[in-house]
Amino acid sequence: MKKIYYIISAIISLTIASSCSNFDALNTDPNTVTSVSPGMLATQIMKSSFRFWNVDGPDFASGNLFCKHTAWLQSNPNPYQYYYSYWPYGSFGADLNLTDLKRMVEFAKGSPTESSYEGLELFLKAWYGYSMTTQMGDIPYSEAGMGEQGNFQPKYDKQADVFVEILNDLKAAELDFASGQNFDGDIMYNGDVTKWRKLCNTMQLKVIQTISKKVTADQKARFAEIVTANNLMTDNSDNFQLVYTGDPNSVHPFWNGEDTRLYDAVSNLVVDALKNTNDRRLFIFAEPASALIASGKLENDYAAYAGAPTELSPNLLATNNGLGMYSLVNKRYVAIKAGDPMLYLTYSEQCFIIAEAIEEGWVTGNAQSYYENGVKSILGYYMTLPSAPASYTHGMAIDQTYIDNYFTGAAAYATSGTKTDREHQIWMQRWLLDFFQGNGGNYPQFLRTGYPNFPLDPTTSMNPDDKTVYPKRWKYDPNELITNLVNYKKAVQDQYNGYDGINGTPWYLQ
Repeated sequence: MKKIYYIISAIISLTIASSCSNFDALNTDPNTVTSVSPGMLATQIMKSSFRFWNVDGPDFASGNLFCKHTAWLQSNPNPYQYYYSYWPYGSFGADLNLTDLKRMVEFAKGSPTESSYEGLELFLKAWYGYSMTTQMGDIPYSEAGMGEQGNFQPKYDKQADVFVEILNDLKAAELDFASGQNFDGDIMYNGDVTKWRKLCNTMQLKVIQTISKKVTADQKARFAEIVTANNLMTDNSDNFQLVYTGDPNSVHPFWNGEDTRLYDAVSNLVVDALKNTNDRRLFIFAEPASALIASGKLENDYAAYAGAPTELSPNLLATNNGLGMYSLVNKRYVAIKAGDPMLYLTYSEQCFIIAEAIEEGWVTGNAQSYYENGVKSILGYYMTLPSAPASYTHGMAIDQTYIDNYFTGAAAYATSGTKTDREHQIWMQRWLLDFFQGNGGNYPQFLRTGYPNFPLDPTTSMNPDDKTVYPKRWKYDPNELITNLVNYKKAVQDQYNGYDGINGTPWYLQ
């Protein structure tokens, strides 16, 4: 869930500063960049916004521990396993991109793509705001990015207001993309404004559902209106994802991380869930446990796979790993430079969002169809994923026949069960989407729904204030105590009785 943004603004600003003094008399050295285009800025900002915080195996492994998809198997405990960290603070660093976004729009003025870049500016501001407010609570939003106007101490907006402004910005962004043209510099959708429009609408659905505990009648109506209009994602080609390549500057963060993989197991929560539904993603995510193979099990047998209990003590996890008791993450993650794309928002997740909303009565429709389409879509994604070739699937590759026959037994939608039964199925499938994505994106949904049930042992918990609970937020950036003390103190007092701790409950979870 924590985002650490690499800010490239300084480099861009130096380029801009060197040219602002005289745009008509630029250095004409053919080997020197003589102008800055909106597309160039868009590329740099999007790299800053969406790439993993560090191309490093141990860091990527840590980034997957928050949501209990994996377990760390060394005797030294990793606090990320408990949604804590070595640096348990959120960041407002992404807001530094807002200035560059303004420059981007300025450089596009008068061009056919001006509206598209305006849409991108609004979308990214909303994206940053959503991440930061779910991380911390109240945040500066309405006054964010106003340093050029001399406002270096922005007020903290109430979280309820932040969500309203995020939704308004996403709606406005969708309208901008609707009147815009395809644009340059887009590393996510290659400038396709039709896909950006769909994304803006899908993101509104996600935001509204995230505040389900506080959602208003008007917001439910807005959700239903967006679903009815149906300008939404239609298949995996609309997925909002960062694609890695074989280029040294854009390889998957876990590539060449074999030394780390040997201590990185798939959790028993994931393994058991996949076994329960005879889901072949197990063979794509994991290696068989070496001890079980030695005992005679075959690599294409579900029984050859055993997940690691994330709540065990680090010493016991390390000991058991030495005995080959656990299924480590699949070798393909370290073998293929252009590894799995980082999925930020997918057609599958959209299906699960709408399925839940139907179960809750927010919108009419067939929840079973949305549930099944969501599962089929992610299975189809792995069936054709270049970084999941058959050679790494242990003889259990996903094919269309398997997908067509998936919904039997526990995988069949619980039409005769309770609403809770069906929502558990939806939430479990939605949680599995984030496996080994490194972004912790499902954590707010876990906090909202309480499902899946993350195991917790107070004797191994690393929560410094209350070992019986999972943290609900990050602390505010400590720089705020220096640069924005008055507003920081007011926000902490208003929300958390003056204590900036990780167990305070933000408004959206109350």
